[in-house]
Amino acid sequence: MEAYIGEYASGKSEVAVNRAINLASNGRRVNLVDLDIVEPCYTLRPIKKKLIAMGINVTAWETREIVGLGETGSILHPANRWALRLPGDVILDIGYGVEGARTLNLVEGAATDPDLKIFAVVNTGRPLTGTVTEIVDYVRSLGKVDGLINNSHLGSETDVDFVQEGARIVDEAARQLGIPVVATTALEELARVIGDRDAAGHPVWPIKRYMPQTLW
Repeated sequence: MEAYIGEYASGKSEVAVNRAINLASNGRRVNLVDLDIVEPCYTLRPIKKKLIAMGINVTAWETREIVGLGETGSILHPANRWALRLPGDVILDIGYGVEGARTLNLVEGAATDPDLKIFAVVNTGRPLTGTVTEIVDYVRSLGKVDGLINNSHLGSETDVDFVQEGARIVDEAARQLGIPVVATTALEELARVIGDRDAAGHPVWPIKRYMPQTLW
């Protein structure tokens, strides 16, 4: 069981979606849980059917269930309260920031389940997480965090050098926090250039972009 949290535009939802797809492609039973109820401009609703077709159980609102504009979906889906009891792998996509991290308090058993790992997704291209000091301060504000994921990017302008510099920055922040770096994520074409390990020696997870399709 994994929960993905992070600052606005960190890419936490993209990482969560790709993680779910990767696990499902390896024959695992996967549940992707939409817990992003903090100003959810991007939600899983528009790609829910696509993800289901990939063999993923998605617990999220459907557009037809929501009356009004997209922000109406900031109501917690009832099934998500019991998400940790779902059979198989459980991937939680949590809302951004400190308020988003608190959403975990709404999930039954999240505070005590020893199998739940909380990963903070860090993009060094964002103002609040651009330096080692900023990352350390930010992650400490989130509460319990079990590991970091380097998702440093500049959108379509991202290059290998930026990802690798992010890897070094996130690695040092993790050392100061006393937690591991789980992985560096990069678009598939960049990941092929970087290889299996980033500049700091951590695993590289190739990802595709799905979230641009999800603006409500």
